[in-house]
Amino acid sequence: MPRAVLLAAAAAAFAAGAWSALSPEGSALSLLLVSAALVVAGAVWFEAAPGRTSELALIATLGAAAAAGRVLFAAIPGVQPVTVVAVAAGVALGARSGFAVGALAALLSNVFLGQGPWTPWQMLLWGGCGVVGALAAPIGRRRVPFALLCLVLGFAFSVSMDLWEWWSFFPHTWASLSVLVARGFWFDVSHAAGNLAIALVAGPELRRLLERYGRRVRAEVVWA
Repeated sequence: MPRAVLLAAAAAAFAAGAWSALSPEGSALSLLLVSAALVVAGAVWFEAAPGRTSELALIATLGAAAAAGRVLFAAIPGVQPVTVVAVAAGVALGARSGFAVGALAALLSNVFLGQGPWTPWQMLLWGGCGVVGALAAPIGRRRVPFALLCLVLGFAFSVSMDLWEWWSFFPHTWASLSVLVARGFWFDVSHAAGNLAIALVAGPELRRLLERYGRRVRAEVVWA
């Protein structure tokens, strides 16, 4: 599908979401449309970049591996490696690749864990983690700063999902927000702590592996 058509559809969805947000009963629909529009815009942004088949294969493999890790750890509340993989991809391969890995991991893992109106929001947030990884690349190449970045992003992801749930399905009151945040607090902490542990153990090694592969892909010689 032409990029212009996709961008027009994304703009229409964003406008529809903004309009539906004006009515209280349209909260869930508004966030769904806005997040879907931003995900489509991100996909167009990634697709517009020149790339090689080997680079696309790497992104697909990383997305699938992160999704498999999320499914594997599903029995442990809050613990999931998607944030770490997305941030490592962003640091090593750049913002576009980081966004694609995070978004793809959310989409693929929800095939097993359950698709729903939360999927575009998760794709957007985990894709955003990859973009932040690319922006923080100068400090993300050291073990402890990388792990702390993953901890902060993991907590931010979980809190953002709490806010999405509150805005979509609960009365827009401080009381309901307090109850929802309190209910999910330990899950949020578990996600952040799991990210910290995974990043300390394997984050820099994954980042170095991806950087070596990325240099190899970019150094390929194309003979005329």
